[in-house]
Amino acid sequence: MATIDIHNLNGEKVGTFDLADELFGAVNEDLLWEAVKHYRAGLRAGTHKTKARWEVSGSGKKLWKQKGTGRARIGSIRSPLWRHGATVHGPVPRSYDYTFPRKKLQGALRSALAAKFADGKLIVVNAFDVKEPKTKPFQKALHALRVNSTVLLVEAPRQENRNLELSARNIDGLEIVRGNEVHPYHLLRHDCVIFSHAAIEKLQLSLKNTVSKKQRKPGSGESEGAKKPTQERRRRGRTEKAAEVA
Repeated sequence: MATIDIHNLNGEKVGTFDLADELFGAVNEDLLWEAVKHYRAGLRAGTHKTKARWEVSGSGKKLWKQKGTGRARIGSIRSPLWRHGATVHGPVPRSYDYTFPRKKLQGALRSALAAKFADGKLIVVNAFDVKEPKTKPFQKALHALRVNSTVLLVEAPRQENRNLELSARNIDGLEIVRGNEVHPYHLLRHDCVIFSHAAIEKLQLSLKNTVSKKQRKPGSGESEGAKKPTQERRRRGRTEKAAEVA
């Protein structure tokens, strides 16, 4: 079982945390691509719109008679063949969101965590103990943790930390999300990820329960010896059946 160091905001090591092998194992890149594609599709506004024939301004009167003029026949000035006319089969407002299986999303989240841990971009702090809502002291704390690029802060669910929000909102390239709202897109979008101890502990417990029995390690689940033995049905011989009939 792999372990990761727990630091405080001063960059000092204060403990270790055990990582589950079911979560921080192989990385499924195909599943990550699908999860990111689904997330970005939901971000699209889908407000594109072109005017159909009945929406274009202009008279519907026939411009000239059908025959005898030598010109091409025309029925309306709003024809899509003409300039400033309608658009045929143009885009209409719609939602690009689609359903994505929950198990695939959970698998992608496990792969994203494993990728960050393998790259050495996963940091765990004991708590985001920000005493005052000021940006400069919190910026020093990030430097102490050796964070020099974009960073994602993951706080525990239902953990109100107003000082953290006020201290971090003016830092460019920094985003704060809750542990129950983190998505593989968030983890891959930022170069470094900082979890609080409570956030990664709760997230690991919830994701560990979603792992299928085939993916679990031998020591993590129920052993085969713990299963109840099945009793085989006893077959009666011909002599016993004849005795019962008699």
